[in-house]
Amino acid sequence: MNTNRPRCGWVPTENALYTAYHDEEWGVPVHDDRLLFEFLILEGVQAGLSWELVLRRRAHYRQVYDGFDPAKVARYDEAKTAALLADPGIIRNRLKVAAAVQNARAFLRVQEEFGSFDRYIWQFVDGQPRVNAWRTLAEIPSETPQARAMSKDLKARGFTFVGPTICYAFMQACGLVNDHLVTCFRYGELTGP
Repeated sequence: MNTNRPRCGWVPTENALYTAYHDEEWGVPVHDDRLLFEFLILEGVQAGLSWELVLRRRAHYRQVYDGFDPAKVARYDEAKTAALLADPGIIRNRLKVAAAVQNARAFLRVQEEFGSFDRYIWQFVDGQPRVNAWRTLAEIPSETPQARAMSKDLKARGFTFVGPTICYAFMQACGLVNDHLVTCFRYGELTGP
């Protein structure tokens, strides 16, 4: 990993996990339903916490949440929920654990209605990543009209922990928007020629 490359200002280059996430995942368009579900759950878990904390626990989350298979998570019962709440490897917040199960059920309904969650979620950006041209971190919004529309629709479909700020973070992570600063080496790589 080249720590001398110009990156977005929020990336602590001394943190290899965070830097790898920025360089390899953040802003890359995601069309895989399982990975979209993972990001949806993790962005909700992150609410009020640091993304670094979630990243450090991500591998364990994948293990205890059955690889973020929404069909499996949707079947979690009280015993499984209690086991998760006793697991020190995750964020043990009762509302966030319950939200994962509820969101898995809502996710399956969306898949049934639209054929895939991918088809549903990308409609909020007309099927193409929105490419912004931010020069400073201060310019990047915490939510947008598209994130507000997504939040409203997800909530109407029974999802929780999907406020506009969480939805915008999800959009950034999954490449529905390219919010890399124009000075970041990933900006050009993701916008292409």
